[in-house]
Amino acid sequence: MLAAIAEKNAYDIATENFEIAADALEMDKSTREMIKYPERTLTVNVPVRMENGTVRRFEGYRVQHSTVRGPGKGGIRYHPRVTLDEVKALATWMTWKCAVVNIPFGGAKGGVTCNPKEMTQGELERLTRRYASAILPLIGPEQDIPAPDVYTNPQTMAWIMDTYSMTRGYTIPGVVTGKPISLGGSLGRNEATGRGVFYTIQSACEYLRANPKELSVVVQGFGNAGSISASLLHGLGARVVGASDSTGCVFNRRGLDVPKLIQHKETTGRVAGFPEAEAIGPEELLALDCDILVPAALEATVTEENAGRVKARIVAEAANGPLTPAADAILEDKGVFIIPDILCNAGGVTVSYFEWVQDESHLFWDAQDIYNRLEKVMKTAFNDVLKLRVERRVAMRTAANMLGISRVAEATKLRGLYP
Repeated sequence: MLAAIAEKNAYDIATENFEIAADALEMDKSTREMIKYPERTLTVNVPVRMENGTVRRFEGYRVQHSTVRGPGKGGIRYHPRVTLDEVKALATWMTWKCAVVNIPFGGAKGGVTCNPKEMTQGELERLTRRYASAILPLIGPEQDIPAPDVYTNPQTMAWIMDTYSMTRGYTIPGVVTGKPISLGGSLGRNEATGRGVFYTIQSACEYLRANPKELSVVVQGFGNAGSISASLLHGLGARVVGASDSTGCVFNRRGLDVPKLIQHKETTGRVAGFPEAEAIGPEELLALDCDILVPAALEATVTEENAGRVKARIVAEAANGPLTPAADAILEDKGVFIIPDILCNAGGVTVSYFEWVQDESHLFWDAQDIYNRLEKVMKTAFNDVLKLRVERRVAMRTAANMLGISRVAEATKLRGLYP
């Protein structure tokens, strides 16, 4: 049975987690039928002229899972393994995530199946503009607001904003978030996801009465969210003993010098080869003796096969869906405190909301104001989920899903069914 669960794709996992929470909420079938499935699914062809003069076709997607509570919100990823089911799963999680932190957005997601590491800057720009043109009917500041995700960045958002604005005849910065500051981006957006992870780990430590200065940390996926959460935990006094990216894994029992590791990655593009650490394998990294594990890479990296070797007391899901349901069950049985993705990594969408508000009001806030607002939102959401967990005696993931799903269900019932 567990093996069968482990083989499910991301969308299967998302729908299974929905059913678990809906059962716990004793949700009626009619409401489930209205909120479980994506509202819109768009598949587009993206022909791009390459540097050698040939035209290559890519496939892109944009999925709006729910716009009941507000415009769709969700990133765009460029990755060779992007599939429609993956994008549907990510859009579904975005719906519950926005509801958990109680911001007035629904869930959406986009992606293009490509390998950006093998493309030039010019090819990426042409890919982005062509993809943006193809999804124009779905996006807009009042409809659906994209943001960066895996292998996309502020420059990608600038191209999308410009493409959209050119079709409207005037500048519309609110069509995307995660933009460069000079184009209406928000201070604090770059580190928002990592800060959100940090704030929820702080809350978990407070609940578990654990002193962060006495804790060790392993970060799987030393990208934006992973490196920033590692840096903040390091600054708090925690020992970051292991870190990885797609190039390899590094380990130092006494603790990595995180600022130096960040500088090393900025210089070389990889954590591999960091001189003040030893190289280890990916499975060895997950099995390290530590207090906090931060999976910050891609989906389904902790599975039935390796979950039993995880020794962490706290798992903070900085990535989307890093634990399969089978792994989830194994870690819960071991008494691991899991901070689920739709809570843990919601800092990014929260500051995206702040950016959208600033763009729409043409009034911008300073960085400390954003950090304070983000901390309040994340810690309030953590306490809301924890309260439900204690009251209903369910896992943190189920509690988070119950909270998010119940808020979407309430909005759906209040709006009714049209026509």
